[in-house]
Amino acid sequence: MSDLFLPSIPDLAARVSSGASLMLTKGEGPDTPMELVKQIIRNNVRDLHLITLPTCANPVSGMMADMLIGAGCVASVETAGISLGEAGAAPRFNTAVKDGTITVKDGTCPAIYAAVQAGGKAQPFAPLRGLIGSDIEAMRDDYKVIDNPFNPGEPVAVLKAINPDIAAFHAPCADRNGNVWIGRQRDSLYAAHASDTVLVTVEQVMDCDFYDDPAMVAGVIPSFYITAIAEAPAGAMPMNADGKPDMDQVRAYASAARSAEGFAAWMDANVHGTLKAAE
Repeated sequence: MSDLFLPSIPDLAARVSSGASLMLTKGEGPDTPMELVKQIIRNNVRDLHLITLPTCANPVSGMMADMLIGAGCVASVETAGISLGEAGAAPRFNTAVKDGTITVKDGTCPAIYAAVQAGGKAQPFAPLRGLIGSDIEAMRDDYKVIDNPFNPGEPVAVLKAINPDIAAFHAPCADRNGNVWIGRQRDSLYAAHASDTVLVTVEQVMDCDFYDDPAMVAGVIPSFYITAIAEAPAGAMPMNADGKPDMDQVRAYASAARSAEGFAAWMDANVHGTLKAAE
């Protein structure tokens, strides 16, 4: 068995230090590392720079980001959007923005993808034409406008590459050598390429090598991109393994988190006060 495997989620979460930049993906599938995020909150990590790829605007990914923000773990966010999807606004994120307790760097989906993919390719920046003249371009002093070197006089925006300290995601399985199968969840691959540390929770560890199976290999992140893995059945809940969120759980969170008191009570019951599968 590969030495990438750690005994538990607390061991994995110990790799996340205060002040780190942390990337989470948009959560369109069962890739939300919810149990890992809960442990990061329990560890009282502070001053994270949260980067969403490109949003956390699906019900469970938005809930996960909202929990981190409401728990006081996040100092700043770079995002194209944070919400609970069909469950509505992300209440603790909205409150933090209004109260000025977090700093927000607004981006667009194409801009964040471009910058992350540049980071994954060790490029210093990515060009992107579509931002020219937008409010986003005007608000982001780290976005620069240069002449297209192949067509002088044509302006092109250039975005500094994004290389997070840490990427975290959940995946269906890993093989015994630490290769991680993500299927079609390509955002996890982009995040792994760009990040210095890659922490993964998986539903199961399989006693095989995915590279021996042509049907699996196209959906694999090679082990040399992975820093550490912990097995965590149901580790993405309330995102089910089939990629469908448990909307009853998300709506219960949304209702509770509208107030600071409701959020604290929900966290006591669901994060701090109950046994987790990882423990």
